[in-house]
Amino acid sequence: MSEKSQSRAMLLGLSAVLLWSTVATAFKLSLQTLSPLQLLGWSGLFSTLVLAVAVSWQHRWGELLQQLRRRPGYYLAMGALNPFLYYLVLFRAYDLLPAQQAQALNYTWALTLALLAVPLLKQKLHRIDIIAMLLGYMGALVIATRGNLLALEFDSLPGVALALGSTLIWALYWILNTRAEGAPAVTLLLCFLLGTPMVWALMAWQGELVMPSLQGVLGAVYAGLFEMGVTFLLWLGAMRAATHVSRISNLIFLSPFLSLVFIRLFLNEPIVPATFVGLALIVGAVVLQQKMKPSEPAPAAEQPE
Repeated sequence: MSEKSQSRAMLLGLSAVLLWSTVATAFKLSLQTLSPLQLLGWSGLFSTLVLAVAVSWQHRWGELLQQLRRRPGYYLAMGALNPFLYYLVLFRAYDLLPAQQAQALNYTWALTLALLAVPLLKQKLHRIDIIAMLLGYMGALVIATRGNLLALEFDSLPGVALALGSTLIWALYWILNTRAEGAPAVTLLLCFLLGTPMVWALMAWQGELVMPSLQGVLGAVYAGLFEMGVTFLLWLGAMRAATHVSRISNLIFLSPFLSLVFIRLFLNEPIVPATFVGLALIVGAVVLQQKMKPSEPAPAAEQPE
């Protein structure tokens, strides 16, 4: 078992947040030369390799094979959700929207998670949840309309729908993930081992199975490493090393604002005031929901054995 160290946890957590803050910019740059499907195919491949190295380092291949034999259908469904469906929808949203809109709208997934937990985990929807959702989705509307709420004019209505739809898929994935029995790295690798071939099969069917340019390869490597692979392991390490987990988990609220800095610097995308206002509403809603919601035990079926 790794030794607890809050300073080490903070370093790992800040590293993860910094890397996550760059991925919206990396997605947009990569999508200049790759289609959403191609970006997913190549980044998923690189992510799978990184996760395989992590599982090898942890000597967990036996556990991986055991989990796969016990629940093949479950992990196949999980792989279909993530990486296949989630990132395909998300990358398409990034392809249609300014980066600042896509990344901010995607951040509402925490609110969607609370909503889905009602029918799927039999949890109650508290008053604070309703207030947080009203605030959060108001923020999403502010961002999507660039602050022009009455006109309801969008840069891309399909893009907005896809960005919000991705939060539904991501929330569903994490709810189903509560039923996983393996170590986090093992579960994630199983998802990518089963989901990535689906992407490549679709690429072949769509005639997109071609070697990308150097810019495309580098973008896919970056996305695979720092959105789907290494950053997840850094964050997991931070949570395990922390003596005060809440201080580490709060770092994630820096990510969407740092992301705007990278978007402005590297994409030269002007950040409109409505994005700051909407993002503040979304982050405020998530913080409100997490800090003020009454604690609630997980349903019996979801509690660890």
